[in-house]
This record gives sequence, structure tokens and C-alpha cells, in this order.
Amino acid sequence: MNGSIRRSRTLALAGTLAVLYPAGAIWARTAPPFAQLLREAREAPRITALDADVDQALGKAEQARARPNPSINLYGENFVGDLRRNARDQQQTTLQIDQPIELGGKRAARIAAGDAGVAVAQARGIEGRLAFAAELARAYAAAEIADRRIALAEDEVQEATDVLKVARALVAAGKEARLRQVQAEAELHTMESDLEVARAQRVGALARLAAMAGSPTPYTGLAESLIDRMNARPASGPVDPMQSAAVRLAQAEREAAARALTVQQRSATPDITAQLGVRQLRVANGPAVVAGVTVPLPVFDRNRGNIAAAQAELQGMEARAAAARLEAEAGTRAARALIAATDARGEAARRTLSTAEEAYRLARIAYEAGKAPLIELLSARHNLGAARSVILDADMARFDARTTLARLAGLSIAGEPVQ
Repeated sequence: MNGSIRRSRTLALAGTLAVLYPAGAIWARTAPPFAQLLREAREAPRITALDADVDQALGKAEQARARPNPSINLYGENFVGDLRRNARDQQQTTLQIDQPIELGGKRAARIAAGDAGVAVAQARGIEGRLAFAAELARAYAAAEIADRRIALAEDEVQEATDVLKVARALVAAGKEARLRQVQAEAELHTMESDLEVARAQRVGALARLAAMAGSPTPYTGLAESLIDRMNARPASGPVDPMQSAAVRLAQAEREAAARALTVQQRSATPDITAQLGVRQLRVANGPAVVAGVTVPLPVFDRNRGNIAAAQAELQGMEARAAAARLEAEAGTRAARALIAATDARGEAARRTLSTAEEAYRLARIAYEAGKAPLIELLSARHNLGAARSVILDADMARFDARTTLARLAGLSIAGEPVQ
């Protein structure tokens, strides 16, 4: 019966995988080592979007350097009129060029604002790359933890199978009631179900990792243990929170807001338009040169609303920059404290695991000798499984804390600078 149930569940899992992935795609490739994966992910959609934002800012900065275009005007006067009064004898044709001239340093302010926009896009790109590297590392570690959970579930299935064999032998010898065998069978079915869930979670974790990395096909495994690699690395050096990507981004946004305010202030200065043209008179022997200047009167629009809005934006950016500095300092302290706490938690979890393994070993010896009931063995096995699961949770927490600190330091979890 157990074999048929196991086969049916295996077929169901295979059917699910066949629906999720086309034939052959599931065997596509193994995820490369994390450092290589991070380099390959430069073409991932999220990174491409960050690059596009920088290109957009560069385009706007280039456009900010453009000067106003001149315009050409052609005027005709007195070309239709009363022939008896000789109106057409006074026909005039004027060709004129108008050139707007920016005053008050508008172009320089606009160029400075464009350059500040580029700096913001670049800072946002670095901050986004660091966030992406941290999320990719967590996805890689999650896939590794999913692998370990499968191994843990397989061990528990094997242990439950061994317990069932012992229970059947004791029942056959008349030393246990039939109820104990049923309890052991139920326990085995539960472990088999947990194993299938772990396998499904592994498929999902690998699929998410492939999607983040921009891989068109899902991964089937990992090329390295990123958690073990993290454990082998020495503790990171001092981290300057004032040099974190978030603080630099906030400072760049504050500078951009200041440049935008200058643009609005300079825009209040009216521009002039210089005019130069040639007028042809029908009654004259030659052309006449005409020139002029157009000066707008700032009576109704003095750009006060835009200036006030830019001032408010600058105040907001200054407050955000101050908040970013405080958060970076607090985040660095919290990350270091969390690393120490998760390290202590990991050590405690390993001591608990050692105790649980010994308790399970003794409970099994006692049960097989008929000196302890099955309920004690099952309880010891549950405690052992819980201790193993706590080890995995502690490893993931330690990894997450170190990933956070690496991001604050401007590094990937592999210790490489992210630019």
C-alpha cells in the first residue's frame, strides 16, 4: 500500500513539473557560482531598467545644453489695396530672423541641473544594483536551504520507515498492539508528504532564482554552497554608514533639488528676442535693414509658484537626506548586533541538535528493547526534526544578516564591490 501511495505521489509531482516546464527545459542547467551568476545577471530586466534610467538622464543632460533655435519670418505689406490710390505701389516685403537670448544664467543653471540628474540616476543605479545583489543572494541561499530541507525530509522518511519496521516486528511478536503499527504508518505518511512539499518548494526556489537572474530556463541545482562560503569568510571590516549607497543617493537627490530650485529662480528673469531683417520696398531702388528687440514684461507671471514648489522639494530632500544618514547609522549597528545574535543562535541550535540526536538514539534503543513506548520514540524523533529545522532557520538568519551588512558596505555577499 505504501509503495502504491508513493508511486502515485511521484507521478503527481512529475505531472506538475511537466505542466510547469516544457519537455527538456527542467534539465536545462545548473546555477553557476554566485559571483558568476551575479555577473551574468547584468542583462537581467531589473538591471537593464536601471541602465535605461541612466541613459534617460544623460539624454536630458545633453538636451539641457541646447540653445534656443532662431526663427525666420517673412512679412508682406500692401500687396493688396486700392489701385486708384496707388496702395500697391507701396508694397513691402520683409525677411526677418528672430533669435531668443537667454538672460540670468538660465542655460548654465539648466546644465547644472541636468548633470545633477545624471548623478541621481547613477546613484540610484548603484543602490538598485546593491538591492538586486542582496535579493539574488537571498534567492540563491533560499534554493540551497530548500535542498537541505529535502535532505532533512529524506532522512526523516528513512527514520520513520525504520521505526515502522520495528513496530511491525514488535506487533508480529505480540509485544505491541496493532495501534502502534498504525501510528507508525501514519507518521511515515506524514513524513512522505513533507518530503514532497520540500521538493515542490525547491522547484519554486530555483524558478525564482532563474527569473531574478534573467535566465529563460529554470535551474535544476546549484554549483556551490553559498552559506558554507559565507561561513568560511572572515568577518567584514568596518562599515562607514555615511558612504552607503542609500546615503549617497539621498545626497544626490538633495543636490538635484537645489539645482532645480536655481533653474526656477533663473527662469523668473525675462528673456529677450533680437530681431534682424531685410525689407524690400517696391518704390525704392534697394533693400532696407530693420532691427529690433522684444522684451516681455513680467507683470502677471513671475514663476513664483514654481519657485515655491522647488523650495519645498529641496526642504523635503534635505529632510530625507538627514533621515537616510540616521537610518544608515542605525542599520549598521542593527546589522552588526543581528550578526552576533544569529551567530549565538546558530551555536545554541547546534548544541540542541546534538542533545536531540542523543535523545533519539537512546529512545530508539529503548523502544527496540521493549523498554519504552512508541509515543516516546515518536516524541524524540519530532524533537530531532524540529532541532534540524531550527539549524536551517538559524543558517538562513545568519546569511540574511550578513547580506544586509554587505549591502551597507557596498559589496555583494561574495565580497565583491557592486558598481
